[in-house]
Order: sequence, then structure tokens, then C-alpha cells
Amino acid sequence: MSYQLFTDATADLTEEMLRGLPAVTIIPMEVEIDGQSYTYGPGGNITPAEFYAMQRQGKFASTSQINHGVYCDAFDPVLSQGVDILYFCFSSGLSGTYQSAQIAIRDLKEKYPDRVIEIIDTQCASVGEGFLVREALIRQQAGMSLLELALWADNFRHNVCHWFTVDVFDHLKHGGRVSASTAIFGTMLQIKPLLHVDANGKLELAGKPRGRRKAMDLQIEQMEKGWLLQLTQQVVVGHCGCPEVAEQLKEELLQRFPSAEIFISEIGPIIGAHTGPGTLVLIYCGDNR
Repeated sequence: MSYQLFTDATADLTEEMLRGLPAVTIIPMEVEIDGQSYTYGPGGNITPAEFYAMQRQGKFASTSQINHGVYCDAFDPVLSQGVDILYFCFSSGLSGTYQSAQIAIRDLKEKYPDRVIEIIDTQCASVGEGFLVREALIRQQAGMSLLELALWADNFRHNVCHWFTVDVFDHLKHGGRVSASTAIFGTMLQIKPLLHVDANGKLELAGKPRGRRKAMDLQIEQMEKGWLLQLTQQVVVGHCGCPEVAEQLKEELLQRFPSAEIFISEIGPIIGAHTGPGTLVLIYCGDNR
């Protein structure tokens, strides 16, 4: 029986990452900037470049979870054609999207009792989620059944390591993740917070390096400690409107890990709303999540 993979716009997948693989359906997400709503993803009306230009003008953004109706509208046409669904969802530790999807799936199972609809709480964010989806598509292409792939993803997600460095404090402060005093002193001292997504899919502070160079060195150090290249050589570098810094990190990674297959992806507004421009992310498969 055929099945269709779904994910959401926060996966920040690029054409290069998807080339040659089975199709994945991406559900758009909403972001609000200065009281105006925008849609990010397929059919959307804002690009990452436009979004970060607004942030650099001093505008702040907020995001909302995908609602029940959007899920039903996305899933129903596929189920009505007799196709099963495997959905890779944004981490429940960072959004209520997973709970909203569960409600929609429960209702759709009543309408389509013969269809299989499985949801994976990826416990990943942004390009980390995209990393997991790409690995899943490779295995779907190789012939894994829906249930086999769901079981694989349930285990593999815990090896997706995310290491973020944030360039500015403004958006962390606006979102309530740091206090005003922390933001002031952090900016004065040129601190570039090092964050990671923990085992429960939540964002956690891991260090307070001073300066971009030190922050990037710590990201690379984490990969040196934990990279499991025997599981996959895929590595993703994500960035919030700073492609030149992402390219620098890619080049340094290739010098140290020449067998790595490195993709660069621009992080979209859903995560960028909370981290701000200049954020740099390193994703790899490892044992030090």
C-alpha cells in the first residue's frame, strides 16, 4: 500500500536536499509581524530574505501552531484517494502543533477507518526536522513500509543533534527567553549563546561563548565529540539571513570532516521569529544530543 510523507514548513527543506527523493508534502505555517499575518511555506507570501530584512528594521514577530482545519484540508484529499499518511511534526517541546495534529488525525480516522495515519513527534526543530525528513525519504525510496519507517524514525530522532548560536539578544528577550538585564550585559560582552535541542525536544542553553569565532568553534567541537558518520554522512548548516557565515562554517567542517555531505539551508520565519538574524545552526547525527 502506498503512503505519503508530510511535514511542516519549519523543516526548512531545500530543493537540493529533496532532489531525487520521493515527494514530501509541506504544510504552510503562519507568522505575524507588526500585527500583519503572513504564510510561510508552499503558496506563502513571505520569504526568509524578506523576513530577516524586516527583523533588521527592528520589527518583531510571533508564530502560531497549525490548526485543526489546516491539517484536515491537507490530509483529506490524500486519504480520499486511498493513500496512507506518515506525518513528521515540529517538536512538541517547542509548539502545540503536535497536539493539534493529533486531534485532526483522530477525527480523520473516524472518516477513513481503513486508512493508516501515523504522526511522528520529531522532537526536532527547523533544519533538524528537515534532516530527519530527508533521511526518512531515503528509506522510503529504499522500500521501507510506513510502519517500519515510523519505528525507525522513533529511534533515529534521538540522534539528531542541534547546536545553535544566536547572534543578537533582541528576539530572545522579546520572546521572554532571556531577561532584559541578561540581554543588555550579553550584548555588551559580545556573548553568542550556544543552545541545543534536548532529549525532550526543548531548546536549552548550553554555553555562553564570547564572539562568533568562539561560538563556531564550540559547534564544531560538539560534532567532533559525537558525530556518528557510520549512520549517515549528511550534515546540515542552517542560518538566519547570514549565508556568508554558513559558507564559512561549511568550509571549516569539510576541512575537518572531508567525508561529510553538507547542505546549507536558510532557516525560515517560524524559528527565526524567536532567534533573530545571524543565527547559525549545525545539525548532524550523533550520540551527544
